[in-house]
Amino acid sequence: MSAAVASRPIVARSSTDRALLRGFLERDRIFSAYAVCDLDEREFGRARWAVAMAGNQLVAVGMEYVGPTPQSMFVLGHNDGIAAILRDVLRPRAAYISAAPVAIPAITASYKVESGPQMIRMRVDRASFRPHPAPVERLLPVEVGELNRLYQLGFAAWLPSGAVAEGVYFGVRGGGRLVAAAGTHVISREAKMGVVGNVMTHTEYRNRGLAKAVTSAVTAELLRYCDDVVLNVRADNPPAIAAYRSLGYEEHCRFEERLIRRNAPTWPTLPGPFRRFFGSRPAAEVQLTYDQAHPIEPAADTSSDLVASSDPVADDGETPATVHLTPAIPGEPSAPEGAPTVGPEPGTPEES
Repeated sequence: MSAAVASRPIVARSSTDRALLRGFLERDRIFSAYAVCDLDEREFGRARWAVAMAGNQLVAVGMEYVGPTPQSMFVLGHNDGIAAILRDVLRPRAAYISAAPVAIPAITASYKVESGPQMIRMRVDRASFRPHPAPVERLLPVEVGELNRLYQLGFAAWLPSGAVAEGVYFGVRGGGRLVAAAGTHVISREAKMGVVGNVMTHTEYRNRGLAKAVTSAVTAELLRYCDDVVLNVRADNPPAIAAYRSLGYEEHCRFEERLIRRNAPTWPTLPGPFRRFFGSRPAAEVQLTYDQAHPIEPAADTSSDLVASSDPVADDGETPATVHLTPAIPGEPSAPEGAPTVGPEPGTPEES
């Protein structure tokens, strides 16, 4: 942070000023892709937005998706501003946060950060795209049941038909069933940007280039009206990175995508006897339910004979980031029966 900014007090507050938010996020629109797309009218109200100001200078932006915890969050900017946003405005008990590696100290001021592999944001445009022609087919909303059967064990959540209707999904069939698919997390016609994800291949059909084929088809369709197409991939998955590079994707940046839990409150001003009294009672356990950037229906059947694929692309390990299929937190209960459903929203599943 510059000395001029550091010398002024930083104030964090909620904001609904899309022009202000867009101006800041567009400084790095590729890293901020999900947030930039969520500035569209249809998506904007599904998230809470916060800004940190040093005088009249905007120094940080934060976004938290609305819904049961843990939802996805995104922060960008100077660390003092990020710390103020997470301390005073966006305060969920738990969340999946995406942030630059240098922002981790600001996050740990309010949250315990779980360990995890670093992520890579990759980008392609019309000039760099190298398509991989293959016999694939565009999937329709009526085929969402087949998609869910393919995704079942890998994502542990139902994809709503609206995600297929409003997004772009391609698949490959084998033996009379859907064996590979890829789709989108979010698309913004206004920002001319799309985010690829939800890529998976049936284990019996891996290592045949099917995930690469469907990813290529989704990318090609998006580039008809998007200037930039992005995706996430785990940094510890060289085969997936190589497959994406073969399509023309290039690394833009590395970032952290972590589960965070709010630090337990401290009572430094309470007299000792009161601290001992309250401390003698076991703290109520925080009941977390898995969710995603925007809630979708929980899976109703886990008896599928499919298993998560180790296909070089399908096994890229993307983790929350338009549908955000975040897996359940280990050791935490699943979402309750009858959880609310909404349309497609940004995010990232376990199998990108």
